[in-house]
Amino acid sequence: MRRARRAPTLCALLVLGIASAWNTHAQEDDSPGTVDTRGYRVQPGDVLHVSVWKEEGLDHEVLVRPDGGFSFPLAGDINAVGRTVEELRQEIADRLARYIPGLVVTVSVRQINGNKIYVLGQVNNPGEFVMNPRIDVMQALSIAGGTTAFASTNNIFVLRRQNGRQVALPFRLDEVMRGRNLEQNILLESGDVVVVP
Repeated sequence: MRRARRAPTLCALLVLGIASAWNTHAQEDDSPGTVDTRGYRVQPGDVLHVSVWKEEGLDHEVLVRPDGGFSFPLAGDINAVGRTVEELRQEIADRLARYIPGLVVTVSVRQINGNKIYVLGQVNNPGEFVMNPRIDVMQALSIAGGTTAFASTNNIFVLRRQNGRQVALPFRLDEVMRGRNLEQNILLESGDVVVVP
């Protein structure tokens, strides 16, 4: 009899425990001012929040400079561009470990300002756009309000810097709209320029 009574009680406790853990996880993911950046690689212009638990003097928002670095007390200058939040957290923790034993470092992205692409030419709303998450050429054209009636849709190209030189990657909108040669619809990288003649 005792075993029969314990089983429902244990099941109820287990369900409550899972629900509590789920709510805690959801609260961490939805904390205000933090951007979901799983897999995101930091770019110049991004704003990061770096904090060390129980160390009020080591709680700062830092701007990633145009050269890709930022400074943090005791850790010095850190190169951030192209690195994930976890990689930066680990480097800061390693640098501070000799000053603060058993420390806990947290790094989060507060503003994604550096991950930009540009769309110009015969689109309804040309300009610069922040990519979060990464987008492809079709999505970029959509964000820019679509092409105008005067656009040469089969002569669109993406300007990209590769190994210090600029290359033009062709994109034929009419083909992609018909479901052909879909490999043209590439994922854009930070700094890419979509040109619609």
